[in-house]
Amino acid sequence: MSTKKPFNFSHAMYHLCRDISRRLPEFHHVDMDRIAVAFAQARRNVPYGMQAKLTPLRFENGDLQTTRYGRKWTVQRIYQDQQEMLYILTFYLPRFLNHSLEEKLITVVHELYHISPAFDGDIRRLEGHYHVHSHSQKEYDAHMAVMVKQYLKLNPPPELYAFLKCRFSTLQKKHGGVVGLQIPIPKLIPVDETRIA
Repeated sequence: MSTKKPFNFSHAMYHLCRDISRRLPEFHHVDMDRIAVAFAQARRNVPYGMQAKLTPLRFENGDLQTTRYGRKWTVQRIYQDQQEMLYILTFYLPRFLNHSLEEKLITVVHELYHISPAFDGDIRRLEGHYHVHSHSQKEYDAHMAVMVKQYLKLNPPPELYAFLKCRFSTLQKKHGGVVGLQIPIPKLIPVDETRIA
């Protein structure tokens, strides 16, 4: 019988993100205790495609309700240890882990930067028409790469990000498996059946 303990991806990523949020001023507003760190299985084992995503659990300005198509909606609430979460941070495995260390760290910082500076459950809304990644995702990611270099210059404990040096298959073999939190996509829920004029 194997004595290996499966690698807990969500736990490791939580601690890495918490360290990033404590060391870099751009992320001091981030409270990892209100962010559920999860993974989802990539449908195809190819290097391209979505690596990760941040799901906000509030609407613009942190509102609990929004109006769409003449109806009021709210979003399904997510709790962890009786604490209500404001965001879900999801990584697509094995795809995310099958890139270089730098690319993985850029992805992590990229998703954390989407969190609103108000930390109210909404996303960071940049100026202009392209409010998520500004006018250029390439420039956005170049900015993330600069922050990754700043983080590494602050000498974080290497054990916090050592798992990102491994491909998915390496972690799996080393630990006998990879586990973590999996969360279904939260549902939009109609607040009532009354149409809004």
